[in-house]
Amino acid sequence: MIKLKVRDMHNKEVSEIKLPDEVFNYPLKEHLIYEAVKSHMAARRQGNASTKSRNHVSGGGRKLWRQKGTGRARMGSNRSPLWRSGGTVFGPRPRDYGMAMPRKARRNALKSVLSDKVRNERILVVDKLDVTSGKTREMVKTLSNFSFEKLLIVDKRENTQLLRSTRNIPNIKAIDFSEINVYDSLDYGHIMFSLDAVNQLVEVLK
Repeated sequence: MIKLKVRDMHNKEVSEIKLPDEVFNYPLKEHLIYEAVKSHMAARRQGNASTKSRNHVSGGGRKLWRQKGTGRARMGSNRSPLWRSGGTVFGPRPRDYGMAMPRKARRNALKSVLSDKVRNERILVVDKLDVTSGKTREMVKTLSNFSFEKLLIVDKRENTQLLRSTRNIPNIKAIDFSEINVYDSLDYGHIMFSLDAVNQLVEVLK
């Protein structure tokens, strides 16, 4: 079992939590992390670039001139790609760039990242993420008790005051525990879990 200190919002130790090795002491598997990040980035692509082939442009309907005897090159339609306003050859069409990744592999990649964060002391667990108001100024003052460059805060979606008070703070992002992913876990140097969030995450990843 991995033991982590539980702190309050004043960064004072209040208790200790034991976390299972299968989640927070998982071996570092770089190939799984790479695949998870690649899948995440591919899913973010819009894939809405679109061009018109000769089937989609207007025109055509009759042969422009007779096949022989004019001295000109034979031509069947002004929708040809050779013509101005003609169709595009092999142009992009709307598509889904998503790359499917097995659920077990995706979870193992997340466990690998979280375990590496624990080994480097970049995981913070606080007893409660209580926010009295949704004011950004007060949240900045509270978080000044902790040392970090970029912070990912993981709690519950019901904590609307937390989400509201952090959305305008640079380099800080607050999410529901079900939204945590490999990309954000790598992008943010430190991760702060509420006690409830880390317990529910353990139940999902076990």
